[in-house]
Amino acid sequence: MPSARESSIAHSVLREPTIVDVEKGQPEHEVARQRQTAATTAVTHANGGDGGATERSSDFSSKRPTVGRLVLLYVLQFTSVGASIAAVVLIWYYMGWEFGLPALLITLAAVFIASGWWRWWYIAFVTAPRDIKALTRYIKLLRLVKRHAKNNATIGDIFSEFVSKQPEKTCLVCEGRSWTFREVNDYANRLANVFHSHGYKHGDVVGLLQENRPEFVATWLGLSKLGVIVPLINHNLRKNALVHSVTVANCSALIYGEALADAVAEITDTLPSSVALYQVNEAVQRPVLANAKDLATLMQSASKELPTSGIKKPDHHDKLIYIYTSGTTGLPKAAVITHSRYIFIAAAISIVAGFRSDDTFYTPLPLYHTAGGMMSIGQALIFGATVVTRKKFSASQFFTDCQKYNCTIAQYIGEMCRYILATPVSATDKAHKVRLIFGNGLRPQIWPQFVSRFNIPRVAEFYGATEGNANIVNIDNTVGAIGFVSRIIPIVYPISIIRADPATGYSEPLRGKDGLCQLCKPDEPGLFIGKIIPNNPSRAFLGYVDKGATEKKIVRDIFRKGDAAFLSGDLLVADERGNLFFKDRTGDTFRWKGENVSTSEVEAEVSNAVGYRDTVVYGVEVPNLEGRAGMAAILDPERQVDLEVLARTIKDTLPSYARPQFVRLLSKVDMTGTFKLKKLDLQEEGFDPSAIEDSVYYLTSKGQYELLTPEIYEKIKRGEVRL
Repeated sequence: MPSARESSIAHSVLREPTIVDVEKGQPEHEVARQRQTAATTAVTHANGGDGGATERSSDFSSKRPTVGRLVLLYVLQFTSVGASIAAVVLIWYYMGWEFGLPALLITLAAVFIASGWWRWWYIAFVTAPRDIKALTRYIKLLRLVKRHAKNNATIGDIFSEFVSKQPEKTCLVCEGRSWTFREVNDYANRLANVFHSHGYKHGDVVGLLQENRPEFVATWLGLSKLGVIVPLINHNLRKNALVHSVTVANCSALIYGEALADAVAEITDTLPSSVALYQVNEAVQRPVLANAKDLATLMQSASKELPTSGIKKPDHHDKLIYIYTSGTTGLPKAAVITHSRYIFIAAAISIVAGFRSDDTFYTPLPLYHTAGGMMSIGQALIFGATVVTRKKFSASQFFTDCQKYNCTIAQYIGEMCRYILATPVSATDKAHKVRLIFGNGLRPQIWPQFVSRFNIPRVAEFYGATEGNANIVNIDNTVGAIGFVSRIIPIVYPISIIRADPATGYSEPLRGKDGLCQLCKPDEPGLFIGKIIPNNPSRAFLGYVDKGATEKKIVRDIFRKGDAAFLSGDLLVADERGNLFFKDRTGDTFRWKGENVSTSEVEAEVSNAVGYRDTVVYGVEVPNLEGRAGMAAILDPERQVDLEVLARTIKDTLPSYARPQFVRLLSKVDMTGTFKLKKLDLQEEGFDPSAIEDSVYYLTSKGQYELLTPEIYEKIKRGEVRL
């Protein structure tokens, strides 16, 4: 007899027709619009837009199958089936097979339809090609990962194989500068020799603060050959956030590029005295900071051969790099990436999305992020491909670069696609060889226009977190989908969408009377989770350097007592075929300009800038823009806040994507019983000056706050004023 949870799963697959049933014969963008509408409606209900949240939750709990109900259900089903068979036997016996056989077929068809199994077979039929393709690629991925694990291979080991096979093949290109595999390896080995001679060894931590350059990759690759762990620090960070990134990872040294010397000079007095500084002069020969070493000069006399004496060889499961993510404390958290984890992530997107070793990749994304630094750079290090990078993203040069360097695969984030689509139509729009683009955040509303204008055969939209194990990929070009979960064999890749508790801002699971979580039905948004299986590269959750932060991302007792899963912090929704669509981020964190923004960090900086006043920061939706724009509501009944000082301060203390685009000066602020500032009502009110009694200001392109009038508000909605 099936369990209550199995019955819930069966119901989610065998339920009545939904949006899928009206898709036939309609264009992809219309299908995407219908799915989006259905999902949005589900979110409205889940958020209590019409009282649906209470009704839906209570309905599920009250009608969840019990043992008694299941027994009664099966007794009724078997009784009806038995009566039908008895009737067929009587017809066959008294009227012959000419009447008995049609009666049998009609009865079987009636039972098949009434039981709902026809729906399962329909879904199995339409999704089988997708699932079979994914399964074969997943098996190929696991075989590759297991082979590297058996060989105890590190990133340096795998890369060295390609250096031997194709030393003069172009490995990395950045704005006209090309590095072969041999040149990258020589640089990495020289740097390894310098740090080995300075006493750095296996397990030490050396931070890296550089812009996108071939040296960035060669630097952490060289240090990894010594077993040194390299935190990849966001080069947009300044002051407190930068100091935190260095100290939270326990760095014993920091390598920085000359372009970031001023940022390092600002924090030298704040950094622990034990942190050694190494400056790399790149294009310009800038004087080295007084307390720093000139790394470029030191490397000139270093050997190109990897040092062998006094070195503990790194292990396949050793820590490789730290990649920073937004933290609940408002400051970056260092996520642990091992050699095995790096190999898995780079190989997963390559094999599942269908990359080839002869592809040339283009990524203008920052290399300190997982997307650019692992998914793209990993194609060079793990598969011997050529990767083209750029210091900063340029919408007008995106496909021009692809054409110039003969790129066949390009990487994006959602904002990039919108900016590119907004550029004037050009003869170079289709004069490239790009066969596939991959990334995350491409909105369904512009997806069809983008692929049509730029002649993109395939889009591999993916979803995943740097530290997480719930990673998915769209492999069948379904517009708007970020991946899928098989409806036939979901156990192969154990990810789920579970119901979220509205009382926690949808950041915690909604549990039943048994204390376990509840699966969402199709078209019902919920929390996306991935089952944790230790020592499995695809299912393990390595977490952060901060163990407390690691525990906060784990949810326990999901479908049985004692199991555990990674809690993504995102709301997703699945359609009937198992296609998954992104809905929103939970909690206080929101996404803007392709970056995760923690409101607590912004609140602290804004509050400090305005004399420690009560400050609430949240994200507000802006028409036709991805993510949410930051808005700061400041308690200022006397109107004493100096907005010029605020603008100057946040420019120095916050990255551009974290700076509030709107400021609201409040006459009063509401608090909870535990003295927490309420922000949900403020967030729902948005930034429409006509609907708000308080004064609202917006951040201009000049970096100044000016009064937001109804006229400017309408221009922002139409995209005439750019944020």
